[in-house]
Amino acid sequence: MKGDRVAQLELILRSHPEGLRKSDIARRIGVHRSTVGRYIDELKQYSEIYEDNSLIKIAPSNDEEPLALSVYESLALNMGVEILLKNSEFRTPHLASGLRKIAMGMQGYAPKVSANIMGIADQIEAEANQSNNHSSEILEVLIDAWVSGRIVRIIHTHQDRENPQQVIEEESELAPYFIGFVENEKGRNPVTVTGRLRHTTEIITLDITKIKSVAILNETYTIPDNLKAFRRMESPANPEYVVDTIPLVLLVRQKSALNSFDTLSHGEIRTEKRPDGTMVCRFDAENSIELILRIIQCGDAVEVLEPSSFRTKFRSYLENILNIYKK
Repeated sequence: MKGDRVAQLELILRSHPEGLRKSDIARRIGVHRSTVGRYIDELKQYSEIYEDNSLIKIAPSNDEEPLALSVYESLALNMGVEILLKNSEFRTPHLASGLRKIAMGMQGYAPKVSANIMGIADQIEAEANQSNNHSSEILEVLIDAWVSGRIVRIIHTHQDRENPQQVIEEESELAPYFIGFVENEKGRNPVTVTGRLRHTTEIITLDITKIKSVAILNETYTIPDNLKAFRRMESPANPEYVVDTIPLVLLVRQKSALNSFDTLSHGEIRTEKRPDGTMVCRFDAENSIELILRIIQCGDAVEVLEPSSFRTKFRSYLENILNIYKK
């Protein structure tokens, strides 16, 4: 059984087939450089790890099949790459490297397509080397955080809503859910990161070029199983509010306690009255710190029954509060 850190190391190495230095691995995992060697030795029990010019690399796993595209698929891919080149600002050496690997696999059965993709890769790499590499570095850190499921602290800029001429610098902690493209009002296709702001239900999308710095925190997150990208629910504050939810089951001893949840985004509340006068209430509720605070506000009038993971999380939150006062 591989430990969490070793599994994280494997994910990062497979995300960087060109290899990484031990110092880069240590920064991405969040451990001291001297510890990385032990993780590498442990991973060698499960995968083929080797060092090439001070770069740690991982060999493809045995169940990975070589790429085999038909001529039609190859041509479609070629057209897609040309569209990507003309209509987006995504220029990184990693894209060029990936395209070359695909092109090499086509040489035997689609040599013209292979040569064309090779040329596009050369163009992308040249443009990437001429441009500022800051955005590429930001993207790499965000991808590492996304792969390892860790929260990031970012400093980003945005225009003041009341005064568009003024640019505001803001620090946020974000759980990155998606990395992709969004077309803006200028017709650009910048690379963006979409995720949930920590301790809130707000899901935001940021242009990576607007991010000044990003650091991976030693705190993990999970994308809720029931999350649908950009799912919208009605909210008292904003009908276009975007939230992720959990299927909450509560034991309610006082019906008036349900009033505490009025300001939260939630689905229809389904109630089942029990012989002792209490109620079991089921509804989809926003998965946020506000939900925890509302339950605390109810005191012993409400008890979390399900999901068990949230019940455990809620109990841990209460224990942390009690430990503060015990000191």
